[in-house]
Amino acid sequence: MERRKDWYEHPEYYEAIFGTDTVREADFLQELSRRFGTGGNQWLEPACGAGRLVEEAASRGLKVAGYDLSEAMLAHARKRLSPTERRRVKLSQARMEDFFDPALEGRVDLAHTLVSTFRYLDSEKAAVEHLTGTRRLLKPDGIYVLGFHLTDYARSGPEHERWVGQVGADKVVCNTHEGLPEQRLRRSPMRNRLRVTGPDKDWLIETTWFFRTYDEAQVKRLFRKSGLRVAATFDFDYDLDSPVGRGSPRLDRVFVLKRDTPSKA
Repeated sequence: MERRKDWYEHPEYYEAIFGTDTVREADFLQELSRRFGTGGNQWLEPACGAGRLVEEAASRGLKVAGYDLSEAMLAHARKRLSPTERRRVKLSQARMEDFFDPALEGRVDLAHTLVSTFRYLDSEKAAVEHLTGTRRLLKPDGIYVLGFHLTDYARSGPEHERWVGQVGADKVVCNTHEGLPEQRLRRSPMRNRLRVTGPDKDWLIETTWFFRTYDEAQVKRLFRKSGLRVAATFDFDYDLDSPVGRGSPRLDRVFVLKRDTPSKA
């Protein structure tokens, strides 16, 4: 078995795990834009990764701006686009807290970041900078669809998720562990192991990092500080007819965020 590090350097295998819901997620995002936003065709994807949703949106005739920190992911995203799709897409290398494109200011109909990527932002300052920067790019009635898991600080054991995928002849098994949250430091230790096996391959790709933690009260304060309000909340089932109600025990949340307009005195 060959040991490797950093699953972001292996976008084709990362994609095998997270690419299964692409069409359903794009359907969900388009309907959210129609119901809560402008329904317009300029999308933005922070931390776009290997470009599965960029490609899907472009194939639907939408204009897409995406950015990511990983050049390996961006290279994979560019390679997958057809010539027609490339004309609708602009990809950039940037951090979530730093990205700004003057050409997009006030022009984005829908921005979206799903699968807990937001929690990589490891401080309140970085989270606010990302949210206020994205808010600045939205149209007055545009929306930011932000999905991530809230934290139960009272839980007594680690959490584990497992997925299985396929890339050609290679089988991909993904195991992600989230350790106990450290409430004072606002972080949880994370470990991902991708086991890739095939006719000429036996890899173990292990990545470790910390995710920032949020309970419901913490995230609501963060949104207010960033000039955003929650227009609706869903979960990772992406069921538009089943919004998350007040007091729900579900920790997986998809927040539909809009620019907050201060009330007039």
